[in-house]
Amino acid sequence: MTDRYCVFGHPVAHSKSPAIHAAFAAELGDDIDYTAIEAPLDDFAGAWQRFMAAGGRGANVTVPFKEQAYRLCDSLSERARRAGAVNTLVLGAEGVTHGDTTDGVGLVGDLHDNGVTLAGAWVLVLGAGGAVRGVLEPLLAAQPASVLVANRTAEKAAVLAADFTDLGAISGGGFEAVDAPYDVVINGTSASLAGDLPPLPDDLFAEGATAYDMMYGAEPTIFLRWAAARGARTVDGLGMLVGQAAESYRLWRGQRPDTAPVLAELRRSL
Repeated sequence: MTDRYCVFGHPVAHSKSPAIHAAFAAELGDDIDYTAIEAPLDDFAGAWQRFMAAGGRGANVTVPFKEQAYRLCDSLSERARRAGAVNTLVLGAEGVTHGDTTDGVGLVGDLHDNGVTLAGAWVLVLGAGGAVRGVLEPLLAAQPASVLVANRTAEKAAVLAADFTDLGAISGGGFEAVDAPYDVVINGTSASLAGDLPPLPDDLFAEGATAYDMMYGAEPTIFLRWAAARGARTVDGLGMLVGQAAESYRLWRGQRPDTAPVLAELRRSL
């Protein structure tokens, strides 16, 4: 019997998730049907209930529903609890809804696949929104020497970092707190989409440093162009997208697909 999965969002027609998961299923020989569903802004819980009633087994969740998904779950992974948001719903026994977040696993895995060593590294994370909160637990689990969360609003970054101090050396502040150089700089802001850059020093990058932007596109983001001009190696977030999808697939199906062929095809299609 065909197992049903979906991605919920609003809007969601642009999502690459159906193509990604169809490729994963073909690779592993699984019989699944994965669709995109635009849930009502005022009834996400109802959309999930209706999907389950129609035979749904699990779902991905994208903006603006990650916090709503978190609130409807019967159980949560530790990383989802830390993130305060869920991007993966799993239907368990007796109709129990389990929530997880795979964004951080996707990020850390993509950094590893690109030869970036996080253990012992000095890491700077730009931004203090939900995208950053969702990756801090796996990032700290990789045991960097230090993580600084920098944001335009210093207090927001400090409050966010304080929620994770039991997991490792992490602090937060305004952009004026950035004291170069860093081994890994991760842009978790949406500034790149607006062609904007945070105020950063020109000596931000240590020798051999990597600049990572969670955003991706056919061309490098303004942040990655700026970083490349200052000697950093650059990586965009397409691999994170595929990696988080593979982790969701593993949670649903018990097998983690090979991401390399899917990533290569997506890169060609940009």
